[in-house]
Amino acid sequence: MGYASILLDPTLRRVILFTAIGLMLLEYGIGRLAHQDTHDWRESVASFGVALGQNLLRAVEAGILAVPFAFLYEHRLFDFEQTSLPALAGLFLGSELLYYWQHRASHRIRWMWATHAVHHSTTRLNLTAAIRLGWTGNISGNFLFFLPLALIGFHPLAIVAMLGINLLYQFFIHSEFAPKLGVLEWVLNTPSHHRVHHACNTPCLDKNYGGILIVFDRLFGTFAEQPSDQPLRFGLVGGTPSFNPIRIALGEWIAMLGDAWKARGAGAKLRALFGPPEG
Repeated sequence: MGYASILLDPTLRRVILFTAIGLMLLEYGIGRLAHQDTHDWRESVASFGVALGQNLLRAVEAGILAVPFAFLYEHRLFDFEQTSLPALAGLFLGSELLYYWQHRASHRIRWMWATHAVHHSTTRLNLTAAIRLGWTGNISGNFLFFLPLALIGFHPLAIVAMLGINLLYQFFIHSEFAPKLGVLEWVLNTPSHHRVHHACNTPCLDKNYGGILIVFDRLFGTFAEQPSDQPLRFGLVGGTPSFNPIRIALGEWIAMLGDAWKARGAGAKLRALFGPPEG
């Protein structure tokens, strides 16, 4: 099908890497010229450290994660031409819908938030923040949300490719510079929508979960525009910024497990692990 060759092509991966770094440097330069406080170099360096650890772990875990997807694909419900237009449209919409619920769960279930909090820990929203992703996504169970796609009949490599497109798109919306995009704001998750998602202002919390699309937020009541009466602030609510990649990646896990250990009774322990992050 060609999915494997596309995903593993070293030339393509290098092009994406150098393009991303070039855009980060360009954004930093524009911020300097505009005299805007868009970057903290220590925070950006920490984000690269977190990204390095995440990529190393992802490479180790790839073979393990392939097993449940391959098993369900072998027992798929339907057979269809993977590259047909209806199949590609179905995979896109299906992955977007499941991503929405996975992302929403990552904000409302502390076991999952322990991983996702890493991404929200930056106090500056810029392209380097986009690569700050948690190390423990598979322990949190993120992959479980996408298993139904394999059971339906989508090839595991097609699922990985579509989720890769989702992630690549989101890289570009981590910016304070990009303006509003007119009518596209109704359909796409744009930089202005994603700024709201990353903000820790009270009206912005738990809003705008979409990946490429914003339509599911509009459908399920989690959409919000930027508040007009206050500037956006970024970072974790009540959190203390750190420049240590290990502390960034594991700090919320340590705090969560500590709260569960101190909690009295099975119910309280379960709430500490699987209740909302705010307790």
